[in-house]
Amino acid sequence: MDNRGFTAIILAGQRPGGDPLAEHFGQPFKALIDVAGQPMLAWVGSTLAARGDVRRIVILAQQADALLDHPATAWLRDEARVTVRDCGDSIVEAIAATIRAMPQAYPFLLTTADNVLLDDAMIDRFRVGADGADIAVALVERRVLEAAYPGNRRTWLPFRGGQYSGANLFWLGSPEALKVLAIWRGVEQQRKKARAVLGAFGIGLSLMIAARLLTLRQAIERVGRRLGIRAKAVLLPQAEACIDVDKPSDHAMVESILRARRQ
Repeated sequence: MDNRGFTAIILAGQRPGGDPLAEHFGQPFKALIDVAGQPMLAWVGSTLAARGDVRRIVILAQQADALLDHPATAWLRDEARVTVRDCGDSIVEAIAATIRAMPQAYPFLLTTADNVLLDDAMIDRFRVGADGADIAVALVERRVLEAAYPGNRRTWLPFRGGQYSGANLFWLGSPEALKVLAIWRGVEQQRKKARAVLGAFGIGLSLMIAARLLTLRQAIERVGRRLGIRAKAVLLPQAEACIDVDKPSDHAMVESILRARRQ
């Protein structure tokens, strides 16, 4: 594993036109919604800032500096490793612009402000699994989550041999990752997103994935070969890794988990 450290990017923006969860809690910014006593951004920021291997922390949001006006996040402004960057409506474009502006800062670990349960064990496991990859994504297998939290509802990606949910952790290990961001940006701009994905990755590969003819590892390896990059999927054993805060029920669950951790 690369022991030189990494740059962390926290995606703290929200959807154009307002975020439903922020509106539910009467908060102008989703990243500042209080969870178990402090804003979501403060939870993620403190986890990353406490690590010695985090060289820099970049907070990306539409009004990034305003997020640090909150009494519980103001300390981030005084943290020498933290910078803020404004983004527009395209988060993909903002990520690409950020890593282009910081060519000496690879590798990058990408996460989100609503990834409140992020902890050192998740990051350490992900770093080991992502080692050597141009791009890597963290996932949790369905049976892992359901064993720990029966009945919890997530969006599942079906492959041969298992179903998986994203863990809001991405690894951008080299400038080659920009190839994937360019495709992601192209899909983001298309109204017919399913058709855009077919065009980006090839109809044959997309149909094989849809028909569950490929395992997760096989699919990731084929995508990597098609793009000429080293791509990895990293499975995390922590069920909490795929529980972010997107709706009120998530908020209640995460608060209960955090209280249990404190006890």
